[in-house]
Amino acid sequence: MDTSFKASPLSIPEYVLSPGGRPMPILGLGTAASPPVGSQVTKAAILQAIELGYRHFDTACLYGSEQPLGEAIAEAVSVGLIKSRDDLFITSKLWCSDAHGGLVLPALRRSLKNLKLEYLDLYLIHWPVSSKPGYEFPIKQEDFVATDFNAVWKAMEDCQRLGLTKSIGVSNFSCKKLADILAFAEIPPAVNQVELNPLWQQKKLREFCKANGILVTAYAPLGAQGTIWGSNRVLECEILKQIAKEKGKTVAQICLRWGVEQGISILVKSFNKERMKSNLEIFNWSLSPEEARKIDDIPQTRLCRGENYISKYGPFKTIEELWDGEI
Repeated sequence: MDTSFKASPLSIPEYVLSPGGRPMPILGLGTAASPPVGSQVTKAAILQAIELGYRHFDTACLYGSEQPLGEAIAEAVSVGLIKSRDDLFITSKLWCSDAHGGLVLPALRRSLKNLKLEYLDLYLIHWPVSSKPGYEFPIKQEDFVATDFNAVWKAMEDCQRLGLTKSIGVSNFSCKKLADILAFAEIPPAVNQVELNPLWQQKKLREFCKANGILVTAYAPLGAQGTIWGSNRVLECEILKQIAKEKGKTVAQICLRWGVEQGISILVKSFNKERMKSNLEIFNWSLSPEEARKIDDIPQTRLCRGENYISKYGPFKTIEELWDGEI
């Protein structure tokens, strides 16, 4: 993977995903609203983001935001905010109930139909678990089943070979689970999207991914405050607040700039215009070595523990098993 920066027309650096991937702006907008909001609210926020300069959007079957994202893309083209769909980088994800070899391609086709697109730029396995076919969240404990990772990944590779997605990857995968995929993959994962912020820096995982040419994408870079599972502990961290005050920046900007300097891509989630604008203002300054060291020394704790993906019936009965001890 070529991880060199490439200037976009809007000065948002990009990573080029390989093999055969498109340039991915390193800062993108997540569309998972928790608690949920109406589709018109989502659509309006996405249009506002496009107008501000966002070109990377992340959705998933689970989020219920594929359709409003597709509508926003169509409107953005029609009113001239962008020249074509090709100006955007779009990611979606395979839900657990479709994480079966024979269901992957139909699931991607449904996502494309929802989005009214001919292809995705990136398609991810949302979680390293499978459930009985039939969409449901939260998944009932008795409905989890063992994942045939070989069959699922081969189907993901077929999706890329068919041109329905330019790149494929995973989300919420540990080093061990990534290694298992790499052992038989003909097309290796281009991306692993995981919780990552100054209070959960994922150093071991980042090192593993870098060594294997996998780009790490951070969700919850600000701690997912306001969601049913998130916390304000990142934005209220005293070390980050001190650095922000001394630098004349917001805590959010410090977190996002730190992520940029770690060589990862980042997904922010705000439908507030001023915060969306502020989150873009992270590319013309840097953290000092001392500031970076202070962040590096912050005590670490995982926030998204994945309780919804373990079951007393297996295949993962504990948090430790789900993350292979990376907690």
